[in-house]
Amino acid sequence: MPTPAANTDGRAGYVLVMGVSGAGKSTIGRALAVRTGGSFIEADDLHPAENIRRMSEREPLTDADRWPWLKAISESALAEMKESGGPVIIACSALKRSYRDVLRQALSPLSIVHLSGPVDLIRARLEERPTHFMPIELLDSQIETLEAPDEHEGVSFSIEDSEAHIVAGALQAIGLPHRGVREA
Repeated sequence: MPTPAANTDGRAGYVLVMGVSGAGKSTIGRALAVRTGGSFIEADDLHPAENIRRMSEREPLTDADRWPWLKAISESALAEMKESGGPVIIACSALKRSYRDVLRQALSPLSIVHLSGPVDLIRARLEERPTHFMPIELLDSQIETLEAPDEHEGVSFSIEDSEAHIVAGALQAIGLPHRGVREA
């Protein structure tokens, strides 16, 4: 069972919504933030310009490209927690366990919600957003890089389920107090 997102003092913590590009991290992350009254951080907004340039040119990022980005995400989440008191919901690919370890070391407690699904569905979603800097051509490299969390690290949800079902399941699994969730 993943670590609950609330501290022992009842204060809400951090929630990482992760998965490959097109899995719906931003959609689910924003919905979790609304339902919990928390803050939302879009990790894509924190990429350095060089990372965006490389991805736009269909170059996969290396670990060296990602370490400063992960640091920026952590710093932004810590600042948001200080400002708002939490919870802080972060949409970030965090494909490798080592990336999640960096975030977990800085942000505690950190609950992880992994979104996954059929490649054809993810590819179709990416085709619907041609203006995003992450091109569909990099999906295969993301899938190859993905080290999915096991049941001790986080909870996984299929993107074939409705947004409402995923959000309700995530809220129950991570144990955050929340406003009513309507099932669609």
